[in-house]
Amino acid sequence: MTKIAILGAGSWGTALSVVLSRARQPHEISLWVRNAALAESLWHHRENTAYLPGVFLPRKIRVTHEMTVALEGAQIVIGAMPSVHARAIYSQALPRATSQMVFVSATKGLEPATHLRISKVMGQVLAPEAAPKGTASPKIAVLSGPSFAAEAARGEPTAVVLAAEDAALGSTLQEEFSGPSFRLYTNDDVLGVELAGAVKNVMAIAAGTVLGLGLGSNPLAALITRGLTEMTRLAVALGARRETLSGLAGLGDLVLTCTGALSRNRHVGVELGKGRQLKEILAGMRMVAEGVDTAAPLLALAREHGIDMPITEQVDAILHQGKAPKDAIREIMERPLKRE
Repeated sequence: MTKIAILGAGSWGTALSVVLSRARQPHEISLWVRNAALAESLWHHRENTAYLPGVFLPRKIRVTHEMTVALEGAQIVIGAMPSVHARAIYSQALPRATSQMVFVSATKGLEPATHLRISKVMGQVLAPEAAPKGTASPKIAVLSGPSFAAEAARGEPTAVVLAAEDAALGSTLQEEFSGPSFRLYTNDDVLGVELAGAVKNVMAIAAGTVLGLGLGSNPLAALITRGLTEMTRLAVALGARRETLSGLAGLGDLVLTCTGALSRNRHVGVELGKGRQLKEILAGMRMVAEGVDTAAPLLALAREHGIDMPITEQVDAILHQGKAPKDAIREIMERPLKRE
């Protein structure tokens, strides 16, 4: 029986523990909770009232605040933490890591300080430069795609992507994670899958802003379509495959996050469009909207490589420069005319 440790008990980490408990392959699952009080509540009540109310954890899922307990005997370690905390949490896990462990990132974003994809952060932490020569590289994969936590946890049909440069590793994890309502497709384009997961959150803020301003379907359709173009332009320029961006991790997740009422990033955009201040919006949210912290590093990454990302630029200006959403949309519409 495979032992799985899930690091992070937000909505997605909690949902994954439930989803994987139903997988066709039997598992022993540990859910590591950073907050001690939340861990205690989860252990006793089996419900994450803070992040995923109404969903109950099977008794066989072990809940713990202790990293050593969570990682004891684990063969697969899934990181489901916000991108801003990824380096610190993987560093905390490092003393208990072994060369046999497989690490799977379920985080959608870039590290704000370095602009790095989370798989690269994992690689730096888990295989530091000080490691002895000949030390095997860590086994790393990425889980992404259109997947609202609440729907997946309820057992609604969900299809996602398991990306790994090692095809055999991807196939193994695909078999481990698949269940009656959880279908996984493999992909070896880790770069494309991760960039798509980061960009789509920024586009969802833009989509929410359109709705918050009371605009209709025309601008939303244009936003999603041009957002996909922007996402693809960056990813392909950095070495990703174009077809990855038209799949589940790209178009699929973009449509879900831009149109679904459960999207936290879309919610932020809606409230911004209504005229509320970002600080006030975030103060009223328990869960993280990754696009808020991703917009600036994504824009910096694009500028480093000379990639034009006008929607991302305007979202960053709304978030961090106090730009009025109406002014941002006007600037988008007044850009020089061009071919599609």
